[in-house]
Amino acid sequence: MPKQTPQRPTDGIVLTITFQYYRDLPTAMAFYEDVLGFELAIDQGWSRIYRIDGQAHVGLVDETRGMQNWAEDKTVQICLRVPDVDAWYAWAQSQNVPGMTELRDSEELGIRAFAMNDPEGYQIEVQTAKPGH
Repeated sequence: MPKQTPQRPTDGIVLTITFQYYRDLPTAMAFYEDVLGFELAIDQGWSRIYRIDGQAHVGLVDETRGMQNWAEDKTVQICLRVPDVDAWYAWAQSQNVPGMTELRDSEELGIRAFAMNDPEGYQIEVQTAKPGH
């Protein structure tokens, strides 16, 4: 009997999770809960998965237990598209979030945005699409 070639599954994706690795998991958790307002969706103890919206999630992992190691250089950015970037900018300033950039407009990209860092240096960009984009 001939061997069948496997086919790519077409039944969809249940969740999307971007995992990030932390030395101080409780401080990271407080930032994602208190500053960003994300809801804890899955508590695995040393890994906490927060719902951003829809199927998008971020996983915070204790680097001593995860598949990857904590690294000083961060090469991942989470981008949050929101209805009112100015309100988010004012909120982040009031919370003394580290690494905040100035609020800026990009005509090329059609956005108004700023970036900030979480407690261990992962960058988060917050943006609003300009009308017509």
